Amino acid sequence: MLSVSNLSCVRADQTLFSGVGFELAPGECLHLEGGNGVGKTSLLRILAGFSPAAQGEVRWQGELLGSSACRLSQDLLYLGHQLALKEELNAVENLQAGAAIAGTSFAREAALAALQRLGLGSRAALPVRVLSQGQKRRVALARLVLQTQPLWLLDEPFVALDGPAQSLVAGFMEAHLARGGMVLFTSHQPVNIGGRSCSYRLGA
Repeated sequence: MLSVSNLSCVRADQTLFSGVGFELAPGECLHLEGGNGVGKTSLLRILAGFSPAAQGEVRWQGELLGSSACRLSQDLLYLGHQLALKEELNAVENLQAGAAIAGTSFAREAALAALQRLGLGSRAALPVRVLSQGQKRRVALARLVLQTQPLWLLDEPFVALDGPAQSLVAGFMEAHLARGGMVLFTSHQPVNIGGRSCSYRLGA
């Protein structure tokens, strides 16, 4: 379970949000809503342990984030605005490199199958630098098929995707919830995710 209590964020002497609190249990999905500049990305980065909070605490499986007992970094799949792709590598190589950093691995055939599901089968051997922004995002989203961490933090996963691709990614999220996984994502557009799903709004 992910537990957040009384969380505040300050950037450049400006309070983006304060008093944020919620819990996310296995099989649950939380849609983080709010206008531009209210701190959605900052909140995800705090939850992932990439940025400090001004106040409050985050607990994963009962352990305080930052403590030696907290295993969040091993149990987390984070996809942000920066897609963490190396331009000179092809799609398969990028997926395998990302898995190695996360301490996991999978066969080349599994990566090819994931890319095929996202409509990139014919682009799998091309350097990422020649792909469009939407295709690059699909490469990053193929991690949702390949990696098995229980907690997903996804920052605008539907950006630059057409309708069929958005439905496909929503299906990946639903399958993860059905396995007992947890998903927290941001999106400016309405998205229908099945299972135990609710929303949390930052800002007024």
